[in-house]
Amino acid sequence: MSEGLRKAYKYKLKPTPEQERAMDEVLWRCRTLYNTALEQRKVAYERCGVTLSAYQQQAELPDLKTALPEYAAVHSQVLQDVLTRLDKAFQSFFRRVKSGQTPGYPRFQGRNRYHSFTYKQYGRGAQIDNGFLVLSKIGRIAVRWSRPLDGTPKTVTITQEADGWYAIISCAEVAAQPLPPTGCETGVDMGLKVFLITSDGVIVENPRHHRKAEKRLKKAQRRVSRRKKGSNRRKKAVKLLARRHQKVKRQRQDFHYKAALGLLRRYDTIYLEDLRVANLIQNRHLSKSISDAGWTAFRSILEAKAAWAGRRVVAVPAQYTSQDCSSCGTRIPKSLSVRTHICTSCGLVLDRDENAARNIQWAGQALRGLVAVATGTNRESPAL
Repeated sequence: MSEGLRKAYKYKLKPTPEQERAMDEVLWRCRTLYNTALEQRKVAYERCGVTLSAYQQQAELPDLKTALPEYAAVHSQVLQDVLTRLDKAFQSFFRRVKSGQTPGYPRFQGRNRYHSFTYKQYGRGAQIDNGFLVLSKIGRIAVRWSRPLDGTPKTVTITQEADGWYAIISCAEVAAQPLPPTGCETGVDMGLKVFLITSDGVIVENPRHHRKAEKRLKKAQRRVSRRKKGSNRRKKAVKLLARRHQKVKRQRQDFHYKAALGLLRRYDTIYLEDLRVANLIQNRHLSKSISDAGWTAFRSILEAKAAWAGRRVVAVPAQYTSQDCSSCGTRIPKSLSVRTHICTSCGLVLDRDENAARNIQWAGQALRGLVAVATGTNRESPAL
């Protein structure tokens, strides 16, 4: 396995009330700087036709600290990272404009949209000392070390979530842990009826976490709506709603990790459809279910863990995978309501999604220059 793998470790922080106030203040200053720098870029282009760079704005930080002494209480690398984030937002904007996509101009960050700040170099402003995370101008913060920290720490990001503060430590040169080879390959079809099905008929059911929690989420949302704006009761209701959304998010993420690990332990190479999820969620009848399944997040997790485990994930075009027969290649048009593939040419009768998974495997093997041998059988798909 290649060297130089990068891995992020996330740990719960146990700050004192004073340290929490200090981190809240840093977030406030970072958000204000982000919005001010965005306004500066916007005005410079509208009035003078000039596009400011991150380097130009970072060069003004010493003058900013002189004019506003409160910014001297924020580490310089944290302020530099704020301007780097803004520059990345503009680079993404220009890339989308150039490619003809919907641009999405960088937006100003409200109080509830800016949740983290980053120390760009470990050892300069942030370091670990005797089991504590030491942050410049904030103090020594106790950490709940849930697992060992491997590799060489490079950056430290402090993030605020619904249930408290967390530290995300990005490490380089982490030793890989390749899984033993199995000699098996498979195609995977993602769906809503079941979360995924492989070309050999293995099914992973769709847990539908958001759908199951929808009643509780609606109740928490109504509680927020009934509270008076600005009141302490409303703030408590908002926190409760945020924790319930966080629980659903974590349930989905835990499911994605376990499903990905199950596939990687079973197969050396996994072929996936290259789905355009952003286009699919435009369908108002399916958008909530697609978002609840989290196909994009699962693919990212699967690809990351595959690199870690010495496996291969290959994305293939998604056209006609459900329509073509995996045994003889005949195209059999069918609507989404038709859940069984019946080939009028060769007589193959198979679950629609398993037929698609087989086509995905054949297409992926063709992309890699391998010879695919279709072995269609008439049977039901087994479940895990």
